[in-house]
Amino acid sequence: MSLKQDIEMVKEELNSEEKFFEKAVMTERFVKKYKTAMIISVIAVVVIASANFAYEMNQKSTKDAANATLLELQTNPKNASALARLETLSPAMHDVWVYSQALVNNDLETLKTLKSSKTILISDLATYESATASKDLKTLENYALKQDAIYKDLATLQSAVILMDEGKIDEAHVKLSQISIDSSLAAVSKALMHYGVK
Repeated sequence: MSLKQDIEMVKEELNSEEKFFEKAVMTERFVKKYKTAMIISVIAVVVIASANFAYEMNQKSTKDAANATLLELQTNPKNASALARLETLSPAMHDVWVYSQALVNNDLETLKTLKSSKTILISDLATYESATASKDLKTLENYALKQDAIYKDLATLQSAVILMDEGKIDEAHVKLSQISIDSSLAAVSKALMHYGVK
């Protein structure tokens, strides 16, 4: 009985070794067949990871250089070479700087040029500021009609004040009534309707 068990055990061991070698041969065939694809995949992963790392380092370097240039401009606002460098490093930051300087210097022409800025926030603010500074009723009205205008209610209020100055009381009332009761300017609008526009 023991000999029979030993023979069975040896058979099982041989079967398991045979299966192991069979799997090893299959794995070797798979590796040989797809060796090129596997190497290319590993290389692609390494290249992509390296490119991503290099891109992030470049972005950080550009951001640091733009911040340093902005500090340089704060020290000397008339530094034309620093302003040009900032424009190449960060066009959005350049537009913000130019906008802030235009407001400080009451430079209406610069504000008008910033209306076409690719930085949406600066474009919006420059449109409002230039229309307010020049008391351009039509531009203020068009600005207030934009759905995503930042100073929508303020532009409507400005339009009403301009109309009041021109003696167009009824039109001013219509403008003031367009300001929502949920707006932070609702109280100012009511006060103007009651006291300022009779």
